[in-house]
Amino acid sequence: MKVDFSKFNYMHDELEEDIKVAVTKVLESNWFIDGKELENFEKKFADYCQTKFCVGCGNGLDGLTLALRAMGVQTGDDVIIPSHTFIATALAVSNIGARPVFVEVKEDYTIDPTKIEEKLTNKTKVIIAVHLYGQCADMDEINKIAKKHNLYVLEDAAQAHGATYKGKKAGSLADAAEFSFYPGKNLGAMGDGGCVVTNNQNIAEEVKKLRNYGSIKKYCHELKGVNSRLDEIQAAILNVKLKRLDKWNEYRNRVANRYLNEIKNKKIILPIVSKTNYHVWHSFVVRVEDRKKFQEYLSENGIKTLIHYPTAIHKQKAYSEYNNLSFPIAEKYANEVISLPMYYGITNDEVSYVIDIINKY
Repeated sequence: MKVDFSKFNYMHDELEEDIKVAVTKVLESNWFIDGKELENFEKKFADYCQTKFCVGCGNGLDGLTLALRAMGVQTGDDVIIPSHTFIATALAVSNIGARPVFVEVKEDYTIDPTKIEEKLTNKTKVIIAVHLYGQCADMDEINKIAKKHNLYVLEDAAQAHGATYKGKKAGSLADAAEFSFYPGKNLGAMGDGGCVVTNNQNIAEEVKKLRNYGSIKKYCHELKGVNSRLDEIQAAILNVKLKRLDKWNEYRNRVANRYLNEIKNKKIILPIVSKTNYHVWHSFVVRVEDRKKFQEYLSENGIKTLIHYPTAIHKQKAYSEYNNLSFPIAEKYANEVISLPMYYGITNDEVSYVIDIINKY
């Protein structure tokens, strides 16, 4: 048997007619930027995230960057980020000329709140809490630290569409949150896309200006903004898909529960799920000491996997100024993590095969 790491055809086959209707409607309107579809999606996604505002933008990285700028982050400021995350979290900080300050992570791959305060300086402006792989960070503790030190908190929820923390949706847990709609996300467009959600009207208005050349009124530019807009076609597709997001997340949870309950190989370290969280399993990430051998074994048996992420950010060439730093947990995880097949439509037989092959390793 062959098992793909991820596939879109099950999802898109179900939605084909609805997506064709939605895209045709945009084509017939001849309105492709800042139109009714975007307005509709922003309202629906804000409601879904239990927030007042949603502002669409070009991609997840732009969402992080614009949110940080709206929070007043400038050149020379410090921003707290976890040591184990996708590089976009750091790039958003660097894009502004600010300094990413790395904090070690916990066993569930989210930032360790007990390590944050020791990294704060008089230049710290924001703590970014990354809900990595689909599970929310410990937001009560993070928000408590931020309140004590008068800091903003920004959720990097790029992998957490529909996740909850103590019954509250990802996106509603801090001053603002960013989501990515990259095609592989739990809620993905058919191209790039992103957004910022918030209950703070000032942040929403600033992001809205910044995404459109610093302008609300045409040719009247209040800020040095950028061009980062979620277009009408992608918004129309997301409007169709949003209706199915909870169903898709439930499917992922059924697959994840099988992995958690049926993988019995002591060589494999399974992910930890907090009892306060609803995990949406953007990725199902296990750890194994000899990862290369394990990945080759799975590949030989027709099972495709990916590694998220094989090099810690502070060890990347792009961040050579931090290469001398040591974050033992992040570095250990970078050497051990491997993501198993996880997508809407993977069959019970395929899941059983993956489990059986892993248990025989």
